[in-house]
Amino acid sequence: SKKKGLSFEEKRARMMEIFFETKDVFQLKDLEKIAPKEKGITSMSVKEILQSLVDDGMVDTDRIGTSNYFWAFPSKALHARKRKLEELESQFAESSQKKEALEKSIEKSKIGREDTADRAALLKELAALRQKKEQLKTEIDKYRECDPDVVEEMRQTNQVAKEAANRWTDNIFSIKSWAKRKFGFEESKIDKGFGIPEDLDYID
Repeated sequence: SKKKGLSFEEKRARMMEIFFETKDVFQLKDLEKIAPKEKGITSMSVKEILQSLVDDGMVDTDRIGTSNYFWAFPSKALHARKRKLEELESQFAESSQKKEALEKSIEKSKIGREDTADRAALLKELAALRQKKEQLKTEIDKYRECDPDVVEEMRQTNQVAKEAANRWTDNIFSIKSWAKRKFGFEESKIDKGFGIPEDLDYID
């Protein structure tokens, strides 16, 4: 069967072994030669693996002249892992406290909500009352037009509309009178020319 390639994490671990076993400082070109021979890491992936380790603070790097150098010592890696472990343990403790608080809150909220026959009956009654409320609201909206306040509001609105219509009628009559005096037009021609109904009159 075909030999399975190394995973990304396996390559990272083997790259760290090069640093820990040699305790030496390397350039990229050195690692691209050593990694394939000693750790089975393809030279094409060395740069990517190395950069990921630098990004995670597991490998140190510095530029000297025109060259970049890389190194990692076991003592620093140990401290880094210890800090990460402490950080994870702190996060775990915090999550555990939140989980415990939520569980207590859930248990507290369940008090008085046990599935009993009385609670089921009350919930049924509550649902029926809510439905009745919606029906009554619909009925109220239906008969709202009979509300004295609504009727009075409609009466006032009608009065305002009637007064406005009579003002426009008065204006039309005034313009017609002016046109007849000024230009000697016949009233029927004015009505026809401007689309004024012959039976135009004030609203009582």
